[in-house]
Amino acid sequence: MTTTELIATLRLQNIPNIGSVTAKKLISHCGSASNIFTAPKEQLLKIDGIGTLKLKNIYDTSHLEAAEEECQFIKKNDIEVIYFTDADYPDYLKHAIDAPIILFKRGNIDLKNRKIISVVGTRKITSYGTAFCEKFIADIAPLNPVIVSGFAYGVDICIQKEAIKHGLQTIGCLAHGLNQMYPKVHSKYSLDIEKNGGFFTEFWSSSTPERENFLKRNRIIAGLSEATVVIESAEKGGSLVTADIAHSYNRDVFAVPGRTEDKYSLGCNNLIKQQKAHMLTSAADLIYLLGWDTQQKEKQSVQKQLFVDLDDTEQKIHNYLQAEGKQLLDSIALACSIPVFKTSSTLLQMEMKGVIRPLPGKLFEAL
Repeated sequence: MTTTELIATLRLQNIPNIGSVTAKKLISHCGSASNIFTAPKEQLLKIDGIGTLKLKNIYDTSHLEAAEEECQFIKKNDIEVIYFTDADYPDYLKHAIDAPIILFKRGNIDLKNRKIISVVGTRKITSYGTAFCEKFIADIAPLNPVIVSGFAYGVDICIQKEAIKHGLQTIGCLAHGLNQMYPKVHSKYSLDIEKNGGFFTEFWSSSTPERENFLKRNRIIAGLSEATVVIESAEKGGSLVTADIAHSYNRDVFAVPGRTEDKYSLGCNNLIKQQKAHMLTSAADLIYLLGWDTQQKEKQSVQKQLFVDLDDTEQKIHNYLQAEGKQLLDSIALACSIPVFKTSSTLLQMEMKGVIRPLPGKLFEAL
């Protein structure tokens, strides 16, 4: 991304009443963020869902000045910026309608063709929750998943410390800019996380860790992964918000049950009772329900078939999935220039042949 385009994107991100969904509509219509600010207001008002309230501050130059200042901070501190159309924008997050138009990244994050789960829970973790975190990571470590969390007190930092201990890549999603760490006491873990993982945020250096930011941050935690795990939660809490967001994204949600009288098991028990989450009693439950236990066997089985009979259309789709990793039906159809109805039937045939498999969230991957 050029500096001019980065400044324009930051400017757009900073305008009140323009969220991620609206920003993407404007960018799609105008072709780029910079084109938005040279387009006549009358043209922008023709876009579906764009009204005068959303455009009220769009030409306010104070947002341009703020964007230029933030751009200087980004350049000075070598912060990586990932645009929502970039190839290295996280695959699962890309399919969330309200995903940020830009992400700020620090560390050594590699999500390509990786198993990714998000783990959240109460900030007042109990001995029961701590013991579950330790056993869960120890049991799932051989599959080498990426562990996403919020770097907060309680379950978040417990699960991320366990991930570090077992050499797993872990990602902290922050509710503030990359010029600080919150809580400060967790700064001592940041270097270990950045060595094998790192941090994502959509917030500027001027942002502070306010409650509203944590709620916005939760959609990134939910969106980055194929499943969200709630270890412990009271009847109300931010982890339940994350679970609801993951559910709305059509991702799998898991919750660890507890005794009915335990305060920090109420939220998890309710998720299970309301059928918003699978009961999670061990890592084996998640491995089985996500199909991770069969993926390696399927890949080995396909590798033994030296001559899998694929027609031209099937081969085109298979090559695309091998190159790009997990993809949605519509994305496959668009990239391969094949009508959706034909893509759907072709994918079914390819599944029968054992060369692809469907995944949670209506995704497909090559074997």
